[in-house]
Amino acid sequence: MEQANASGRRILVVEDEPGIARVCTRTLSAEGYEVDVAVDGKAALDVLRKKEFDLCLIDIRTPHMNGIELYGQLQKNYPGTVNKVVFTTGDVLGSDIKSFLESSGRPYLAKPFSPDELRAIVRTALGSA
Repeated sequence: MEQANASGRRILVVEDEPGIARVCTRTLSAEGYEVDVAVDGKAALDVLRKKEFDLCLIDIRTPHMNGIELYGQLQKNYPGTVNKVVFTTGDVLGSDIKSFLESSGRPYLAKPFSPDELRAIVRTALGSA
């Protein structure tokens, strides 16, 4: 499994909306992070088989395998990654999403979010606030 080089931390962005994926990539790359993007949970698992990440920024609502299903796969197959997850969602009011976010105990970023909000939650999650 390939590891990030010493000069930067590696972040996996799981996002099916191209515009949001671009903003995340541009914002985080400008901060010195190495960024990979997967369009859904299935694609994310393919990437995780090949590389290790310091943080996974996971959209809860993606096609084929959503963020909740991906999180379940991480718990089962990549338990060391579970504590490296930050969720993004446009649906923080839905009872199923709210319940999941509370039970996971993981931080989340509500959409729409600004580049500054993205930078702040990533720094906090990585312990470099």
